[in-house]
Amino acid sequence: MTIRVRFSPSPTGYLHVGGARTALFNWLFARHHGGVFVLRIEDTDRDRSKPEHTEAILHALRWLGLDWDEGPFFQSQGVERHRADVQALLDSGHAYRDFTSAEELARAREVSQFGAGDEDDTRRLPRRRAEAMASGEAEERAANGEAHAVRFLIPEGETVWEDLVHQEMRFQNAEIDDLVVLRSDGSPTYNLAVASDDAEQRITHVIRGDDHLSNTPKQILLYQALDRPVPTFGHVPMILGADGKRLSKRHGATAVGEYESGGILPGALVNFLALIGWSPGDDQEFMSVEDLVTRFTVERVLKKSGIFNLKKLDWLSGQYFNASDAEVLEPLLTEQLVASGLVTREDLESRREWYLRLIDLLKTRARRIPDLVDLARPFLTEELVFDVTAMEKHWFKAPIEVLERLTALRSRLEDVPWDLEPLETMIRKYAEEQSVGAGKVIHPLRVAITGREASPGIFEVLAFLGRRRVLQRLDDAIARFHDGSGS
Repeated sequence: MTIRVRFSPSPTGYLHVGGARTALFNWLFARHHGGVFVLRIEDTDRDRSKPEHTEAILHALRWLGLDWDEGPFFQSQGVERHRADVQALLDSGHAYRDFTSAEELARAREVSQFGAGDEDDTRRLPRRRAEAMASGEAEERAANGEAHAVRFLIPEGETVWEDLVHQEMRFQNAEIDDLVVLRSDGSPTYNLAVASDDAEQRITHVIRGDDHLSNTPKQILLYQALDRPVPTFGHVPMILGADGKRLSKRHGATAVGEYESGGILPGALVNFLALIGWSPGDDQEFMSVEDLVTRFTVERVLKKSGIFNLKKLDWLSGQYFNASDAEVLEPLLTEQLVASGLVTREDLESRREWYLRLIDLLKTRARRIPDLVDLARPFLTEELVFDVTAMEKHWFKAPIEVLERLTALRSRLEDVPWDLEPLETMIRKYAEEQSVGAGKVIHPLRVAITGREASPGIFEVLAFLGRRRVLQRLDDAIARFHDGSGS
């Protein structure tokens, strides 16, 4: 049997992390088993479904690398089939026409609420009214155009299935209302449309969030009544914030597109989402997409809710930056560097080899593309912008000693062989001669050369910038002390 799974977002909004995690689990399951990943857009909410939301969802899936094998199918295109399935339920006696008005149902609920009836009476009112009709009356009233809904007749007993995550699940059918499958305006309802579409698209496994658990017994009963194969279900845990509450924007949960525009690498977000509610079985956290496909099994999906941890996402993103080839990062960084006005595209293209080496130098300290832009500034401009906090911390507390050390280093850098090892040896030896820790020399030097407190390794920075630029920046820094702006 070929495994067939589906992701079925509603285009009433953008793709958020919860939906993206569901799509990812389905995609990984399909790829792990050599199956088929079907994309279905559930657009039957005509008032809220927007074409721009559909396009945003498709873009987000493409950006994440979750390519689909079939689709996108649109649920709205299957309405005639949905109606035909409703008619089949009527013909087989698994559904009935309900002529109860909304006002009548509301009155019945009100009576039940105040003790002149009970909840079960209200729940079964449409069924009782249908059973009280004479033979053929419902069809005659329908033929005369009288408004009515169609309800699915919930059988007695219980509905049981073996869930991929939760194992055996049981629902008492008596707790389920006779659900409407066709509204009075002729539009199919969610559960009927989903069961019909899954059957049409030969879906074998339905992997979705715990919030759909209550829909599953209804859909299983519909599959059975329509004489269609029942898929295997798996309900994955919800995503919670660090405070244990349901995920929301205040926890940092936003649309996938915001992570893209924020400079997170797609592989990092995929890795991060995979670890929310799933475990590879060991302590490994940084995994490539290929690793995830190889290792993903539904048996390792956890029953308890996963925690959305932005610090872990930042850490994973840093791992992905460090592991990425400069050629992969180049177009992403170029776009933002050009937009920032730091450099032109033509300039970067004219010294591409140098540019790729710069990316390799900077990527080890980046977690998002804007980090790379910020780190690149001292290498792309001759006019340094000094971080006042860095100056206060590493210059102003001991300006006389800092000036002496920068002046001495300036002199020694005139003659040292310009390579990583000689530069490091000279600077560390000078610190020993001064009987101070290397940091007392390196930190003021970093501020002088880059204008900031943090950068890639100072020895790598010196080697990359070259003797001329380093000496010029030291001259400028020393001049700051002499004119008073460095102390």
